[in-house]
Amino acid sequence: MKRLWLALKKPSKKWSVLSLLLIGTIIGIALIMVPHAGLEITGSTKFCISCHEMESTVYKEYQQTTHFSNASGVRAECKDCHIPPGTFSAIGRKIEASNDLYQKFITGSIDTPEKFEAKRAELAAREWERMKANNSATCRTCHNYDAMDHAKQHPEAAKQMKIAAKDNQSCIDCHKGIAHKMPDMSSGLKKDFEALIQMAEKQSDGETLYTLNQKPIFASKGDKEPEGSLLPASEIKVLKRDGDWLEVSITGWTETEGRRRVLSLLPGKRIFVSTLRGELQTRAKAEEEVVVPETGTKWSKLTTTAWIQKGELINQVEPIWTYAGTLYNNTCNQCHGAPDIKHYDANAWIGTLKGMLGFTSLNTQEERILLKYLQVNASDMPTEKQQ
Repeated sequence: MKRLWLALKKPSKKWSVLSLLLIGTIIGIALIMVPHAGLEITGSTKFCISCHEMESTVYKEYQQTTHFSNASGVRAECKDCHIPPGTFSAIGRKIEASNDLYQKFITGSIDTPEKFEAKRAELAAREWERMKANNSATCRTCHNYDAMDHAKQHPEAAKQMKIAAKDNQSCIDCHKGIAHKMPDMSSGLKKDFEALIQMAEKQSDGETLYTLNQKPIFASKGDKEPEGSLLPASEIKVLKRDGDWLEVSITGWTETEGRRRVLSLLPGKRIFVSTLRGELQTRAKAEEEVVVPETGTKWSKLTTTAWIQKGELINQVEPIWTYAGTLYNNTCNQCHGAPDIKHYDANAWIGTLKGMLGFTSLNTQEERILLKYLQVNASDMPTEKQQ
């Protein structure tokens, strides 16, 4: 201990204790200030837009938004949205961002505005996933559910924000595309559906199958004119296989006193399974009848047989719902707060989705799969029917 004490008192014959303390202090301050200055410099908007493709595209988009210019004069800079709070979180994000420099200067995958645009969907999805993982920590440095005055919000916005606050939803769940242009997600969705088609080619030999697309149904094998159709994500039972044709059983519910031309998944719920006409409608047999308490109407469960051609049939419904969930998030839940799936009942979703379709580029097949997905997960669906 004595030797240690002497070493501390006189650590060097050349340097005094004061000198060594001064040098140590300078080094310590440098070790603190230099990394801090580095984080500040590399976190500045000027640094972020130093790549010309960022300045000519992303930065110009940002300048047109309320995060850049607004009545209160509070501006959210690049770092405020893209670098999470906390020293270690910020350093971790900087390390991750080094990949962007690698992609620009080494691989050249995003070194022009055109290449950047081609990868926009991939980059956006990665950023959304990152923000989802930290529960939109950057957004919450300015926006706080507890601090919101819903009386000052638009009525629809207030309604959606109350729902979000109740479940502590991540901001990015609803607020994509508020600072930059939304990427075109259609190509990715088309690839997802093509993957389902390929899966169907390998998984169409079960006794229970589900339709990927609307399919015509026929009274007899080889008929030219269909007598109805199956809607996407509808269940059928295979009775017989004959070459490229399948004889199937179709079951659904219809109003007892109606024309019985449309079959639904459950009584009282317009979740369409199939349309029927001609012989298919005539041969349909009633199995049971129930009264829907909410409306007092009688509904009958019908079963009919029909012939369909192979193709776009899969032996499990879960991949269809996975695709539909992506379809919902990438289409309806982009630039505004799309309703929670359980916010509406099965029948209300019909009109709600119809009102949204004018703002989308969905084709008919995508619309029908999406509607079926929303309906089977609606607020009034029995647990065993939820997928």
